[in-house]
Amino acid sequence: MLADGEIVGDGSWNLMVYVTDLNEKRTLVVKGDMHIGGVMLKLTELFGKIFKKDWSDHALWWPTRNKWLSKPRQTLDQCGVHADACLHFTPMHKPLRIQLPDLRYIDCKIDFSIDTFSAVVQLCKSLGIRHPEELSLCYPLEQSHLKQNYQNLKEAKRLRPSAPPDTNTFIAATRGSSNSLDRSNGCPATPPPPRSQSATPVASNGTLRRYGTHIYSTQSDGSSDGGYCGTPPRAASLDAIDALADLSLADSPLEPDSQSRESLLTPKTLVERARMNVGWLDSSLSIMEQCIREWDTLQLRFKFYSFFDLTARAQDAPRLNQLYQQARWQILNQEVHCTEEEMLLFAALQLQIELQTLAGGSVDAADGHTSNAAPDDIDAALSELETQLEGGPPARPDIMQVPELAGHLKYMRPKRFTLKAYKRGWVSCRDGVLRIHASRDAAARGDAPGYCAELRGAEVTPDAHPASNRYSIKLEVPSEDAMNEIWLRCENEEQYAEWVAACRLGARGRSLADAGFAAEAANVRALLRLQTPQPAAVAHHNVPHLEQLQPENYVAPRVLKRLKGKFTQRVLESHANVKDLPLLEAKLQYIKTWQNLPDYGQTLFVVRFMGHRKDEVISIANNRIMRLDPSTGDHLKTWRYSTMKAWNVNWEIKHMMVQFEEGNIIFSVQSADCKVVHEFIGGYIFLSMRSKDANQTLDEELFHKLTGGWT
Repeated sequence: MLADGEIVGDGSWNLMVYVTDLNEKRTLVVKGDMHIGGVMLKLTELFGKIFKKDWSDHALWWPTRNKWLSKPRQTLDQCGVHADACLHFTPMHKPLRIQLPDLRYIDCKIDFSIDTFSAVVQLCKSLGIRHPEELSLCYPLEQSHLKQNYQNLKEAKRLRPSAPPDTNTFIAATRGSSNSLDRSNGCPATPPPPRSQSATPVASNGTLRRYGTHIYSTQSDGSSDGGYCGTPPRAASLDAIDALADLSLADSPLEPDSQSRESLLTPKTLVERARMNVGWLDSSLSIMEQCIREWDTLQLRFKFYSFFDLTARAQDAPRLNQLYQQARWQILNQEVHCTEEEMLLFAALQLQIELQTLAGGSVDAADGHTSNAAPDDIDAALSELETQLEGGPPARPDIMQVPELAGHLKYMRPKRFTLKAYKRGWVSCRDGVLRIHASRDAAARGDAPGYCAELRGAEVTPDAHPASNRYSIKLEVPSEDAMNEIWLRCENEEQYAEWVAACRLGARGRSLADAGFAAEAANVRALLRLQTPQPAAVAHHNVPHLEQLQPENYVAPRVLKRLKGKFTQRVLESHANVKDLPLLEAKLQYIKTWQNLPDYGQTLFVVRFMGHRKDEVISIANNRIMRLDPSTGDHLKTWRYSTMKAWNVNWEIKHMMVQFEEGNIIFSVQSADCKVVHEFIGGYIFLSMRSKDANQTLDEELFHKLTGGWT
């Protein structure tokens, strides 16, 4: 029997292929030993007789299996493709809407066929953002997503039973869809009706513009089974894609549009903060495999809070600006908490950044310099590089014995249901061990201390209020079962800076002989100076358009309630400390101040430990895992990566086990897929292995080994 000039009955069979560009189905006669590349070649030869087209960016997508047939040398039998399958011949690069950290939207083409990590690397290269390994894509959330855990939504009606298993179940579960696919083979039975989509802002050539409601034809496929959405012919959006290379990320609009501002989430509890991390895409899977389709919206965000080589250089201006914007919105939305003095410092730095931007202190990407930068940038960069390569200042070679920090401090060990006051004692720190004696004479006689604790693994929370001359340090020292809390109160700024530096070094297992002690103390003193208000300078301080400042754009609602009409005066007092900072230096100082907050860099998840019935919260940071009290946020236990031996997942029961020298912890993740937690731990291990070489090559294979979890 003949069919289209070929013999049927020799092991060949009909394969249905849907060509998305033409919205047509084609039937090919193939054999099981035919290679994937041969199938695509046969398709292109078939269409070559009709019209000329470049098919080099096309590949075969299998909707019912939710995967790309990306290896052209594999045969149909090796891929498991049989006569009941329907493949899609579709472009690999597809248009996607991306929201940047500064809340701007851009339209760009992204490779849907490669893993998400590689796609982010390509996107950051196009945008001029260095160190793309620190960023990732996540699905935008709504306020309702913070009200419950989304890990167990496989049985939800929005997720059809025929959907393939996905490592990020939230994305598959939260995409509503209508079904226009033939269930037998996944191909469109008839062309679907057009779909309307509301207007959204698009960035083009560095400016924001909005175009009206647009209607375009699309394949309403049901995303959960991997169908294809056709390309909407939007000329304005396609122009924005072509102009992506001209988009400058070194500066942002002073205020986002109302739609972008309304998309921000404001978590009210620790658990709601933990539920915000459900939307991260799996870095090991392609975007298409995670049920993302053309013109969908994703968010580009800094995922790992371990930033390499942050300096106020022109070539790093886009990265510095986007990181500043992400930090700014985290602070204004109360995702991280800070004191009133710190909030006013953030407001003052933001005001300085806006004034510098309006004054023309922005970065010229074409010339590669800042208009208000010092002329000695090259020498400063070389000196900084030399310091980094040499490992900082020498480690005090004249030391003949282990140094000790000691002095009279007030201390308090709070206990539940009892009132405790501060006591005055002689407090000393040596070799990472904190000792408290009743008096200096008792310590000199060698009496046993009234309190002794090793600081290694402790949580250090500075609590300084320069305006009221109150300098406290909260220490949470690890014990066998929990964290013991102790408060230290210093007498002045100098004593506070030294003790904060000593406690931080001790928590990292380093002694006072470390070369970083002096630098750590200097950083604390510098931050305190910036937080100290300058009332006398306000009378001579002229800020243009001051009356137009909107307080809600500079401080979080929690702090704004306490200012009660004093916002302008207080911000001016803080701004006097930073009024001479150039643009990039002001952004860098904003980021450094953000990094000094106690809640900085904590990615939270709701988990349930094995053997427990109640949900708890864990925090994944760049150097440790913390167990937190869901109601108070207190640290219950800290495990350092330096004592970690292994981390792995039982994929059948979705339990994660992390092995430490002091024991193992096993838990299931309630607010996300366990793969997300696994990827955070592996990602931080990967980032800690980066060398100091600024020209190092990104080792994508090592990243996937540490984060993939499938080996």
